[in-house]
Parts: sequence; structure tokens; C-alpha cells
Amino acid sequence: MDHRAHAEAALINATKHELLQYVGGQVSLEMEIPKLLWLKKNLQSTWSKVWRAFDLPDFLTWRSTGVDTRSLCSVVCKWNYDAMNMRWSADFLNQIGLNDLCANDYEIIGQRICEPGSAVGTGLTAQAAKELSLLPGTIVGTSLIDAHAGALGMFGCRAALEASDKPLEAALENLQGKLALICGTSTCHMSLTREPCLAHGVWGPYRGAILPNYYLNEGGQSAAGILLDFIVKTHTKYADIQAKLGKNEHIYQYLNNLLEKMRLERGYDDICFLTNELHVWPDFHGNRSPIADPNLRGMISGLNMNADEESLAFLYLAFVQALAYGTRHIIDNLVEKYKRVPYSSMLFCGGLAKNSVYVQAHADICQLAAVIPDEQEMVLVGAAMLGACAANVYGNLEATSKEMGGTGVLLKPKKSTADYHNRKYRVFLQMLEDQRKYKQIMEK
Repeated sequence: MDHRAHAEAALINATKHELLQYVGGQVSLEMEIPKLLWLKKNLQSTWSKVWRAFDLPDFLTWRSTGVDTRSLCSVVCKWNYDAMNMRWSADFLNQIGLNDLCANDYEIIGQRICEPGSAVGTGLTAQAAKELSLLPGTIVGTSLIDAHAGALGMFGCRAALEASDKPLEAALENLQGKLALICGTSTCHMSLTREPCLAHGVWGPYRGAILPNYYLNEGGQSAAGILLDFIVKTHTKYADIQAKLGKNEHIYQYLNNLLEKMRLERGYDDICFLTNELHVWPDFHGNRSPIADPNLRGMISGLNMNADEESLAFLYLAFVQALAYGTRHIIDNLVEKYKRVPYSSMLFCGGLAKNSVYVQAHADICQLAAVIPDEQEMVLVGAAMLGACAANVYGNLEATSKEMGGTGVLLKPKKSTADYHNRKYRVFLQMLEDQRKYKQIMEK
């Protein structure tokens, strides 16, 4: 959500350095190198005191073991590390004005780059063990970024299938066909392939960033759960609904129930048809993927003067659908334009994974099977997998993921809504073109 480094990202992207091909053609202002450049330009007194610059998972590893290492996941996904040649690029850092980071063999940003799940040092230090109430020497695995740990956890998850679902088993087990959505405040879309896929607006391919011998592509939406919160909480009926909810009731469940009531009253076969005249482009905080334009803004078409509870339910559903159309946009960009291996399933974790309307909308709009792990804290499961791998409990990290991934609930896409969503998706894409036209008109 931190977009302060807008000018710094623009400066970096203007170089058109070859490393940028691994971040979808341009670095995001949410990544660490633009942030470091912002820090150098705006807080020089702080910059001059920097001893080490860590991504949070690497800081935690260092704090736990006293060993100064970096995870390949952290540096290749967020720090523009050259994973193809396994090195920092002095040329890149010099070109963008961060030559300071090259000093003493890159000691500020990391000299030792380790694979996720590899053991770090001799484990927990005595001090760290005391603070964590664990034993000194407890094995510590090289980290993953939190969302990437969630993806690792889900990649090994198996759908609990009924007999009629058995024909889907092979497709659901295909690792290259899985799209992991870690969906909370923002959403990360992660998938692995054996061969690299270079795609504009989608980060990667990152070699070995999650699993050895696989390339990671990472799409995303900067505002997802927080966007739904914004739309719901700024509506005039939000306070009234909150006031009448019970202690254990949640407003999104209330709205989901209201949508079902509205569907029945109008005689629709599915709640999706309620938004026939209401369309949303959801980039209120810019577009991370696949457009990679932080200057894009949100759009709503089809508003009226109603301000009752039903008007909130309409808006809420339209925004949920818009996020799912955004996911389809990422998928189509990778598969149709850049010839990625086709997807066969999606897996969900995070706060939005608990919302059945959100998950079913994704399944229907993308026409892909959706799997919700029984264990929803898959980021923690992924972190546990790193420790198990470091301790060599199950062997390598891919085997560990399969052993510890558990099972999940399968939601199948509804074929009956496919045509409707195809038409709404055409409107979705047209809204992007319209916004571009509006900007062209105003820039003249």
C-alpha cells in the first residue's frame, strides 16, 4: 500500500535495464529498490546510518540465528537480484544511483543468498531461544516472503474429491496448472512453471523463488479486501447494519444473505445476474497486474440514487465480481498473450478465502475449479514446511509441500453463468479502454 516511491520507480523504469524484464517490464513502486532510492533521496541522515537493509523475513532469520543471509525468494522477487546468473548487478545499481549498495561486496543488501528451506547457521541462538521459549540450536529454515509461504502451503493441498469428481483429479494435481491466490488486504496471484514465462505486467519469471527447478510468476491486485472494506464502510447504510448485527455476525455474511434474498425475490437462478446493469473497474489504488500502471483509477457505471441496504449489496457484489474479472485478466494475459501453460485450478487462502461469494465468483468468472484448504492459515503452514525441509523431515521442499499440504474443499465453476460473465468481462475490458480515452482527451 506504500506508494511514496512513485518518482523513484519511474526513474528506474526509464533506464529500461535488462533486469526489468523479470518484473513484467517495469519495477513496481511497492518493491524494495525504489523504496531504498526514496530513502536515500529523502532521508539522507538515516541513509548514512544504514548497516544492513533487510526484507522482513530475512531480518527475522538473522534475528533468530545471528547469521547474515538472504532468502533467494526475498532478493529475486523484491530486490531485483539476478536469479538467472545468481548475482547482484552492479551495472543496474550504479545506473539508478544506488552504487552505495555495491560497497564491500554488497554487504548492506546481502552477500550470502540461500534457497528457501535450507538450514541457516546452527539454528536459534541462546538469546533468540530464550525470547521464543524454544531450545537453543532449534533448526531454522531460510525464509519465504509471507504470501509466497502461503503459495507453498497451498501448492501441496489436495482437493477432497467425491466419486463423480475423480476425472478432475489429474488436472487438480498438476502443479503447473495451479494458481494460488493469497487474498487479504491485497491479493497475490502465484503460479509455477518448468519453463520461464516472460509477461508484461506480471512479475517474474523468478527461478527457484519458491521451489527449486520451477519458475515463479506473480500477479497481483494492490487493493482487494481493503477495497471491499472501503466500499462497504463508506456507504450510508453501513452504520445501521453494524448496529443490528449480533456479536458473532459479520457484515459480509449479512450482505451475502441479503443477496440471496434479492435473488429469490427477482426470480434469478444465480446472484451474479443482479449486477446486469452495474459494472466496476476496481483499480482504486492503481493496477499492479497485468497493466502495471499505478495511475489507473477505479470506475463505476450504472449508479442510481438509491441509498438503501440493497444498493450496498449491489455495489458489494459488483466489486467482488470486478476483482474476479481482474484475476481473469491476469490469467488471460499469461495464457493467451504469453502462451503460459493453461491453468486448471485456483487455490485460496487469506481473509477473502472465507467469503464464499468471492471464491465462487472467481470459479465462475475464470471457469476454473477452486480449492479452499481446510487449514486456512496456509502462510503458517508454508513457514512450517520451510522448517521441516531444513530439518530434512520429508526430503526436499517439493516433497515437503505434498506431505504437509493437507486437503481442501472443491468448488466447481457453474457453466450456466459463463455466457453472462463473458459479456460482463467484455464491459470490464471496455472500461479500461474508456479510461484511457478520457485521459487522452484531458491531456490535450
